[in-house]
Amino acid sequence: MNTLLKKSLIVALAAGAAGAQADPPKAPQPKPALPRSIFIMPASVRDGRDPFFPESPRPYEDAVASQQSQQATAFVIKGLSIEHGRAMVIINNHTFAVGDEGDVLTTTGRVHLRLAAIGANSATIEVNGSKREISIK
Repeated sequence: MNTLLKKSLIVALAAGAAGAQADPPKAPQPKPALPRSIFIMPASVRDGRDPFFPESPRPYEDAVASQQSQQATAFVIKGLSIEHGRAMVIINNHTFAVGDEGDVLTTTGRVHLRLAAIGANSATIEVNGSKREISIK
């Protein structure tokens, strides 16, 4: 019996080894592509903040600069008049005297401005705390 047990073990091991060699090795699966993070710079505080510096205006500087450059070209002096010794200019269909404040329609929307001074060929306005000079055409 001892020999019968040995023979059956050898046959079983040979069959197992032959079965293991008969299966072809599996090709390694390709690694899935990692998802890419997409970050959109916020245009204003309502759109998002820097989590490490929440009070920093840095993320919005590009948007503010582009708005200011658009607003600089958005103001047009359409007329100049002097009435009772007081000079007035018409900026985008709104009449201002020196020191007057008001809202003006521009291509970027309503903008609140103050007329600081009227010169011979230009007018100085204040928009959001910054002064700009507009030439009279």
